[in-house]
Amino acid sequence: MGISNKHIVLGVSGGIAAYKSADLVRRLREHGAQVKVVMTANAEQFITALTMQAVSGQPVHLSLLDPAAEAGMGHIELARWADVVLVAPATANFIARLTHGSADDLLNTLCLATEAPVMLAPAMNQQMWQDPATQENITTLKNRGVGILGPGVGDQACGETGPGRMLEPAELVDAVFAVFASGALEGDKVVVTAGPTWEAIDPVRGITNLSSGKMGYAVAEAASEAGAQVVLVSGPTCLAPPENVRLVSVCSAQNMYDAVMSEVGDAQIFIAVAAVADYRPVSAAQEKIKKHRDTLTIELVKNPDILSAVAQRDNCFTVGFAAETSSIEKHAREKLEKKGVDLIAANKVGDGEGFTADDNALLLIDRGEMRSLPSMSKPQLARILIQEISKRYHAKSPAQDSRRAHR
Repeated sequence: MGISNKHIVLGVSGGIAAYKSADLVRRLREHGAQVKVVMTANAEQFITALTMQAVSGQPVHLSLLDPAAEAGMGHIELARWADVVLVAPATANFIARLTHGSADDLLNTLCLATEAPVMLAPAMNQQMWQDPATQENITTLKNRGVGILGPGVGDQACGETGPGRMLEPAELVDAVFAVFASGALEGDKVVVTAGPTWEAIDPVRGITNLSSGKMGYAVAEAASEAGAQVVLVSGPTCLAPPENVRLVSVCSAQNMYDAVMSEVGDAQIFIAVAAVADYRPVSAAQEKIKKHRDTLTIELVKNPDILSAVAQRDNCFTVGFAAETSSIEKHAREKLEKKGVDLIAANKVGDGEGFTADDNALLLIDRGEMRSLPSMSKPQLARILIQEISKRYHAKSPAQDSRRAHR
């Protein structure tokens, strides 16, 4: 699993190990990642912003209130953009300020504002690292879910030897790879539907919708990153399938139903992201319908309900999507009960939201809880969704998890 096209924010705080940060950016970009650099004022004493701009190919961010950013809030833009925030080097001072929630510079504020995973690569004198205050700060951050990478042990710039060296760039790149390969669904088969369906009226016309497929493709990629064997059943889109995902291309709702039912027999999880047409013409004209009359009546018949059919299977944890224009929670709860699914991910569509947008927000509802996921890029949202699905799936299937552990 790679990091191609992933968004990495690299934070650089003020330590001598900052000289390694330029090489780290280069290595991340070699693997296809997009990298934006945030530097503290102290970091500029060790390496120039011009150097980091040259290696990243992006402007370097230095100021908390950026006049060039939307509403002057660069930290919010970066927080939404990031798939991962990696601070390397992370000094004792930076670690202490982050532990106590300081928000007086761009880098600290970004770490507080992002939904993305935050990882720190500590770099400091060995005595500073071993000091009880630093160790307490590290413990606190770990308990909050912040990843701590290293430090390494060896000779230090101060002439001392011991723990406190920043890990080498190659080691940090491996750690970033690991973020997108959680293993949470290792060994599981996941079937995902995506995109619209096309219900033919005649050879050139049909009933469809505005679904771009972006959310479904992002969910398929996130499931693959989590270690699953993923089958993506997709209606017509212009998207390239994610790596390591088997694509089954379909056109109509009936095509999608047939493809899904042939795949879910040995699947553990089914995620219905596709915007499937509820109705289709009773019959499609064999030739193009000519414009002879002022009105045209087309008789429609219901399409098979893919989500309900899969939800009836005991072997499959089933997730449905609900695209709504109003009363999102109400309609989502109704769908949860009517379809008999395990989880509903509801979102608002219309007025530029949902289908064609690059960002999305979700309301997750099951029979026990509700969680709101704020607007962010669809790939970011998909990774959080897969985490939520994995948590609920494993809680529901402890016996299966036990069998897997004893293989």
